[in-house]
Amino acid sequence: MAEEALLQVNRLKKYYGISQGLFKKDIIVRAVDDISFTVHRGETFALVGESGCGKSTTGKTILRLTEPTEGEVIFNGTDVATLQYNDMRSLRQQMQMVFQDPYASLNPKKTIKQLLMEPLRVHKKFKEKERLQKVTEMLDIVGLSKEYLDRYPHEFSGGQRQRIGIARAVILQPDFIVADEPVSALDVSVQSQVINLMLDLQKEFGLTYLFISHDLSVIEHMTDRVAVMYLGKIVEVADTETLFKDPKHPYTQALISAVPISHPAENKERIILKGDVPSPANPPSGCAFHTRCPFAMDICRQKEPETLLFEDGHTATCHLYTTKSREELNYVTSDSK
Repeated sequence: MAEEALLQVNRLKKYYGISQGLFKKDIIVRAVDDISFTVHRGETFALVGESGCGKSTTGKTILRLTEPTEGEVIFNGTDVATLQYNDMRSLRQQMQMVFQDPYASLNPKKTIKQLLMEPLRVHKKFKEKERLQKVTEMLDIVGLSKEYLDRYPHEFSGGQRQRIGIARAVILQPDFIVADEPVSALDVSVQSQVINLMLDLQKEFGLTYLFISHDLSVIEHMTDRVAVMYLGKIVEVADTETLFKDPKHPYTQALISAVPISHPAENKERIILKGDVPSPANPPSGCAFHTRCPFAMDICRQKEPETLLFEDGHTATCHLYTTKSREELNYVTSDSK
């Protein structure tokens, strides 16, 4: 049986214009540049890549927290990108977000009870007495005591605040949650607790996650499938186990080589990429990764690569797999440029 698609992102773009003044040409920043992927109901789908690659912008654009420039975002059969304000507001109870910074995402002037009551009131869920019961139950589910109801965010640790943020997202029992770097601001010991909480909630409520992170150690433990982003584009998609065992794209290979090994006896060669990530305001011609790729060929500088399908839905966007031999295309390494 085919897996049910809860979310389909088709050729999504998010561009920003930067004005340089009266006599200079405006700059277009391609934060998200023509990406497509599908998230199946009940799975955890990851977006991974270096800072600035467009991961967080993708998540916010899907939820219409920022408006898309072009493309479709089909959620449960509805194109989110075309909805009017009232329809979008109604849909938000099915699509929630857990933010990166637990210190900035909670209103410091509101108690925990007020923070968790707010989404229930906005979406007119339950009567007042039932709302309080729902809030108390939700706190217990995320591992916090009802005694915390009248406390303020500053009275909690980072891990506790993130639990509150997760409770706020889950209290409406949504179908889909965008988790934007939800553990990156936490201590390592607390990260595992929050990750396990999210996995437990997924099982209990049948949640589907879009999990955004630059930490591949977390991705390996947390997710079912992974899309790798570079400079606003998706360069590889695979199930998590396949991606870590057999990465196809040179960028993915470099990212995975940087993951800390669990056993000191294991040998793993680290791939060091040269140069900095290019600016999305002035991306390279051809393949966006060619300026840092150790296998760059002439064609990489001239033409964008096609996306090729390998086995089991594994895709990679790279010229290495579309040529019969590197020598035929005047193959050069980055060292010989």
